[in-house]
Amino acid sequence: MINKNDEYIVEIIDNGIDGEGIAKIDGYTLFVEGAIKGEKIKVLIVKANKTYGYGKIIELIEKSPYRVEPICPQYKKCGGCSLQHMSYEAQMRYKEEKVKKTINKFLGENNNFIFNSIIGMGIPYNYRNKAQYPCQSGKIGFYSVRSHEVIENNYCYIQDEESDKLAKKAFDILMQSNNVCYNEKDGTGNIRHIMVRIGKNSGELMLVIITKNEVLLGKEELIKKLKEEFPNLKSIIQNINDKNTNIIMGKTCKTLYGEDYIVDILGEYKFKISPLSFYQVNPVQTEILYYTAVEMAKLKGDEISFDLYCGIGTISSFLSSKCKKVYGVEIVPEAIEDAKENAKLNEITNIDFRCGAAEDIIPKMYEEDNIKANVVFVDPPRKGCDQVLLDTIIKMKPEKMIYISCNVATLGRDLKYLIDNSFELQIVQPVDQFPQTAHVETIALLRLK
Repeated sequence: MINKNDEYIVEIIDNGIDGEGIAKIDGYTLFVEGAIKGEKIKVLIVKANKTYGYGKIIELIEKSPYRVEPICPQYKKCGGCSLQHMSYEAQMRYKEEKVKKTINKFLGENNNFIFNSIIGMGIPYNYRNKAQYPCQSGKIGFYSVRSHEVIENNYCYIQDEESDKLAKKAFDILMQSNNVCYNEKDGTGNIRHIMVRIGKNSGELMLVIITKNEVLLGKEELIKKLKEEFPNLKSIIQNINDKNTNIIMGKTCKTLYGEDYIVDILGEYKFKISPLSFYQVNPVQTEILYYTAVEMAKLKGDEISFDLYCGIGTISSFLSSKCKKVYGVEIVPEAIEDAKENAKLNEITNIDFRCGAAEDIIPKMYEEDNIKANVVFVDPPRKGCDQVLLDTIIKMKPEKMIYISCNVATLGRDLKYLIDNSFELQIVQPVDQFPQTAHVETIALLRLK
């Protein structure tokens, strides 16, 4: 019987979906945060269920050769990066194995698809172009692990350095102007989050202050001081979220200074990015991701392509020079408006953007308008594709399908369904979009049998 506060010496036999170490004690599964496959450790049981439990490292008896000292002093408190204790080489090997094991779990071991080595990042730090900082009790920082308690963080090693400075400076000015941080427990206060977006290739900065109500003290002083210190600041926006919710952004945006968007460059294309836009957070790896996905499709130039969950039209733009016609579908109206603007900005005339849920729009396009695709690109949220959408794609019988996924579990599930219904999996390509974290992006190429 395994009980809380028991101590054991265990060997870590694997790493789990979030990077946690996995050990076995007479068949009992133990998850140990911060442990690496191959290590021998002394562990304290901190939670014990009937068939599995959670442990805490109290002594490293045999260290992994891949263990490194985390670069961030707040690493153990902050929940943002879970793999900083692994060398980058080990992180990539772990992510490769995770993708391979998860897909094989759904498809079985005897599959003939090509599994390519993960594409890593040259410098796996300071890559994020979007930072969201919760504000609480006069502090700005990040939530600690599995809580909504904010810990101050003077420097984040995965955020862009300039956007990190902007967020901290804006917060200091707001506090000096007698603004009060929002309190989740009783609903008092006003400043909820500060968000910064940066065009990594353009250098343009956007500051978004998320408040509970429309009141914002010291706006003029904020604008004056930030303009002086950050010459690339193109936009200051107040977003109002009066709901008692964990969702960060509200629906109402007020532009306090400059434009209501910034522009960034990805590949050979320019993109307008507004506060509510979805835009990949690692532009260096995103270029590689999109070019790789398009190259895998081996387009000839006469194809009709669908780009589903298209956001602000990034993949659609990359496809536009390779296809005869592209249809982009996205549920968020603001994103579709941005996508249309981006097509104009890049003088692209062969994309047709449509607003709505892909599972609603695509069946109508196929069954009522008789619009069929030769190639379908999907880049869904973490929950994966809706089955109605997959069923329509199966009926349509495109020659190829490119599935880009940020969640290998839902990717595996959807691949199984597609393979059971007329498709075959040819190539799987992991791309490390999120160094220092357990997340990984994956591209899968399917062909009609």
